[in-house]
Amino acid sequence: MSQTALNLVAISIFLMTFSVLLGPFINLSPTIPALATFTILGIATLDSFSLQGKGGTILVDWIAGFSSEHRDRIIRHEAGHFLAASLLGIPVTGYTLSAWEAWRKGQPGQGGVAFNDVELAAQLEKGSISAQMLDRYCTMWMAGLAAEALVFDRAEGGGDDKAKLAGVLKIVGFSESAFQQKQRFHILQAKTLLEENWSSYEALVQAMQQRASVEECQSAIASTTRQK
Repeated sequence: MSQTALNLVAISIFLMTFSVLLGPFINLSPTIPALATFTILGIATLDSFSLQGKGGTILVDWIAGFSSEHRDRIIRHEAGHFLAASLLGIPVTGYTLSAWEAWRKGQPGQGGVAFNDVELAAQLEKGSISAQMLDRYCTMWMAGLAAEALVFDRAEGGGDDKAKLAGVLKIVGFSESAFQQKQRFHILQAKTLLEENWSSYEALVQAMQQRASVEECQSAIASTTRQK
């Protein structure tokens, strides 16, 4: 059972305990928490046996999506990846902004920007990667964190991005201590890249808010570049 499913089970236990202890004092019908518990446990079961651990993630992401700040944070995080990739010559093939969208498209996790990384995979398969390509991808992976930090003063997401960075650095022989240094370096690199192209970033954010296609997003970037 996934960690998210376990969290859902814990929530259901809390609801039942709450209803037993406090229900009589606040005139809460036992039917309400019972139905809520049944629903949550059903989702947890479906999550484990049918959705490969994604159902709970979709539910939690859906609940968080009611927050306008959460939605804006996701768009701005992914726009950081998208813009950095475009500027660094990494082909963008698509993007999703929620776990539900990602699941429908067969993508792992909570969604994000998808890239054509055939060239990167080919080099990693050989156990080596050029310094130029490593720098490009490391900066692109850290651009989501950099965008969040620039807009919201601190980043809340980026766990998957750090994992990708750590995985590649491990393959090419970097130590754990060197990983922390590389992470900080490429966050700074990404921040500089975004700051130097801030009008393009804002245009891209507006396009992604309207769920524009990849081509339309790239046109939004290109239009601000031509205006410079």
